[in-house]
Amino acid sequence: MVYLYLVVAIAAEVVGTMALKASQGFTKLAPSLLVVAGYGVSFYLFSLVIKGMSVGIAYAIWAGLGILLVTVAGAVLYKQVPDWPAIVGMVLIVGGVLVIHLFSRTVTY
Repeated sequence: MVYLYLVVAIAAEVVGTMALKASQGFTKLAPSLLVVAGYGVSFYLFSLVIKGMSVGIAYAIWAGLGILLVTVAGAVLYKQVPDWPAIVGMVLIVGGVLVIHLFSRTVTY
């Protein structure tokens, strides 16, 4: 269940972040409400995740996948395509998360 909550928390955070740009500085009501709802759901579910998983590991997964998904969504929705150095950096971040998760003894459930 912890991983399901984490995946939904990440997805909600990505929705909130994409809506943040669409809110145009909180001047648009619907996207602004989506920001609040997305981040609210995300933080609530993340609070459940860290009950059963190390906060550092959970945050590394959340941040790493969040960066990747926000970048993909930004490229699709806003045509903000990253250059090669940015892509390499994101691959390294996700690779680091995988190394921690697969090989570290600090990963607890």
